Amino acid sequence: MDKKKILTMQDLSCVGQCSITVALPILSAYGYETCVLPTAILSNHTMFDTWSYLDLTNEIDDIFANWHDNKFKFDYFLLGYLGKKELIDKAIECFDKFSNKDSKIFIDPVFADDGKIYPGFNKEYIEKTRELLKHANFILPNVTEVCYLTNIEYQPIHSQEFVRKLASELKKYTDATIIITGVINDNSIGEYILKGKEEIILKHELLPIKRHGTGDIFSSVFLANYLLTNDVKKACNKAALFVRKCLKTTDTKHFYGVEFEKVLTDDK
Repeated sequence: MDKKKILTMQDLSCVGQCSITVALPILSAYGYETCVLPTAILSNHTMFDTWSYLDLTNEIDDIFANWHDNKFKFDYFLLGYLGKKELIDKAIECFDKFSNKDSKIFIDPVFADDGKIYPGFNKEYIEKTRELLKHANFILPNVTEVCYLTNIEYQPIHSQEFVRKLASELKKYTDATIIITGVINDNSIGEYILKGKEEIILKHELLPIKRHGTGDIFSSVFLANYLLTNDVKKACNKAALFVRKCLKTTDTKHFYGVEFEKVLTDDK
């Protein structure tokens, strides 16, 4: 039997621990053959003062043509930062052309956080993201992203009633299992999961630390552990613990991400 293949589609920051540069090593360390479809190459991620950006949208058709010629298929897809609505169309095309019979699609619709949309995104992108979510089996948006997707006003403290409303509204756009991340309440941070009609609420230690790339790490560790256990709750708990260890381990001078490599070595 062929080894299962994961394709992750997101940007590549040459410096900065996020997107492909965390997804590839994490998923590979768990033993999965991990293939990549970079949407852009950045000199470094955008938390730094300056950066360069090479858009790879025009290269994707040639990549697809060669994948078709080589008869490549993928068992799982992990999507993160895409950045352009045209790339959402390419992602959907990728699902159509390169999925195996029982392929599963995991989407983290990266475009906002802390109540604000990231620079470069707009209403058209958000509308297109709703179309993308129709294709997903699992989605992992944070609270801010769900607010934008559902047109519900953001709140900094997330009561159970508020998050339940978010999930209910988001369900109108997708049949996927919904995992809302970054739910903050009662001095905790956690996930709200809606799997069919089943509701799962997870809470973890809230640390007074924020770092770039932790959402990408969470998604990668979640996917790896879900494939191991077929259990959403266990996979979420494992991903949250991993991120928490990263935050605690990272030197305070390391401002632009988390030092996940040491935790990954320990975890494996």
